[in-house]
Amino acid sequence: MKHEISNLPVVYILATGGTIAGRAASPVQTGGYRAGELGVEDLTAAIPGLNQIAQIRSEQICNVASPAITIDIWLQLARRINEILHRQPEVAGVVITHGTDSLEETAYFLNLVVKSNKPVVVVGSMRPATSISPDGPMNLVNAIHVAAAPEARGKGVLVVMNDEIFAARDVSKTHVSQLHTFRSYDLGALGNISNGVVSFYRQPLRCHTASTEFSVEGLPTLPRVDIVYSYLGADGALVDAAVAAGARGIVLAGMGQGGTTRSQGEALARAGQQGVFVVRASRTGTGRILPPRPEWIERGAAITADNLIPQKARILLMLALTKTNNPQEIQRMFNSY
Repeated sequence: MKHEISNLPVVYILATGGTIAGRAASPVQTGGYRAGELGVEDLTAAIPGLNQIAQIRSEQICNVASPAITIDIWLQLARRINEILHRQPEVAGVVITHGTDSLEETAYFLNLVVKSNKPVVVVGSMRPATSISPDGPMNLVNAIHVAAAPEARGKGVLVVMNDEIFAARDVSKTHVSQLHTFRSYDLGALGNISNGVVSFYRQPLRCHTASTEFSVEGLPTLPRVDIVYSYLGADGALVDAAVAAGARGIVLAGMGQGGTTRSQGEALARAGQQGVFVVRASRTGTGRILPPRPEWIERGAAITADNLIPQKARILLMLALTKTNNPQEIQRMFNSY
């Protein structure tokens, strides 16, 4: 689909579904709706004057609620973004419409595998498109402004929600329903959008997009990595089950600085002895896991996630395992990305 005015920047929208494309039975209903009901043409047609902001090209990748996003969809999406940005040089940037439940994961995956310095912006909404005051249309308008902005180049994959711009690496969904659910508690937003004006105040320093060593070309899938939660009284059953299911890696959502119970720690050590890579993250949602302690190295669970939350540590570990089986190299990657 094309709505083009030649003197405007070209922005490509790739739609995947989610609440931003959701439909409810009533305009006052903000829960219990059906996500992924409207197509990308419906989303753009509902915004008056959109073709005065940018030349819009659009494509439907899938139309699902974000818990239904799969690794196959990730790989398809990443390859399509790379193809668009490499073969269509006139495109200023790409916008991905996405459900919010797994938005932070898709954004971080793309941050590691997109091979372009052009802006890639992931956007969603907290209210369905059919509600009285949906946030999706303005979020989409803001995302298009950011994707078209020259100053957004080179900052990695961005998340735009509620008038704010976040780095994909740092942001996460922090509330089940509030419009300002997407936050970066440790590091804050990169900038904001006000009345169509894009303003940046800082930029990410960790490696991303064109500067990473990861590629999805020719990659059929990703290695299995599971997340195991630590809690008072946790034994090793879930760790042992992950190993039995074929996990090549386990991310521990640990207490505080990545700690766990004795039983769970022993199970992680057994996993390490069987060649399963263990990364320690924190269940707190904020803060940095310090470099490995000597006793962790002795137990074979020495890799630490820095300040990546567990679900993002899982993504980096999956990609790391496509490149190496060296734990020191994997730790380098966690220190770099």
